Amino acid sequence: MAINSASSLTKETLSLEETTRSFGDGQSARHVAVIMDGNGRWAASRGLERAAGHREGVEAARRAVEAAGELGVKYLTLYSFSTENWRRPAREIKDLMDLLRKFIAADLPKLMKEGVCIRIIGDRRNLDKSLRLLVERAEKDTAHNDKFFLQIAFNYGGRDEIVRMAQSLVAQAKAGQIDAEDITEQKLSCFLDTSGIPDPDLVIRTSGEKRVSNFLIWQAAYAEYVFLDQHWPDFNKALFAEALAEFNGRERRYGGVTKLAASSSDAAR
Repeated sequence: MAINSASSLTKETLSLEETTRSFGDGQSARHVAVIMDGNGRWAASRGLERAAGHREGVEAARRAVEAAGELGVKYLTLYSFSTENWRRPAREIKDLMDLLRKFIAADLPKLMKEGVCIRIIGDRRNLDKSLRLLVERAEKDTAHNDKFFLQIAFNYGGRDEIVRMAQSLVAQAKAGQIDAEDITEQKLSCFLDTSGIPDPDLVIRTSGEKRVSNFLIWQAAYAEYVFLDQHWPDFNKALFAEALAEFNGRERRYGGVTKLAASSSDAAR
């Protein structure tokens, strides 16, 4: 379902308080992953450079982290830079690298104080040494926090992650550390960047696009998707709450049947 700008302003839309209260009535999303799309289009619509859109996107990310905790979400994964984004102009890539550096440096003390555990997922081999060290420091300093878990997917691609997982498995097999019969879904998951983190329940994508874009393609196999028309820099707590309300209205079957279908089948016997 796509939630458009008009719908968020209609009388039919749940108020933020009503939406938040509704989470206790049924399922809730423990882990939400977000494809933060639309920074460039947001900037272009205002006659600004793309860098301005990315800066506002960082502010939206801060709002998302704060809102997630307030709305009962325990794990949040933000897709900030993909392995395909290296095709962008060098100046824009530098801007994105600098923004990650500034975000960690500026927000780490606050996140530490609030009990947030930070993890950066993706391939770090292409990152410069100073950025790698900053990432490692943030992870080390917050490793024992458990109130909230923030994953930032940076230089991340779902296919690349699976390739790296396969390489690790082959290396262990060659070393005689693992046999073919030992390989299960659970074992494979231990080799993913997200090892130890539950799979996402909900994936939100902003800016009206309806694509997976190589994001958590193993982990999101049974996730629900909500697509928002708003560009990422406009993301806020109200939109987050609407997406969660949409999620709560769905029945997750994992390949089974609905409760209604099961009841109808029993009644027909």
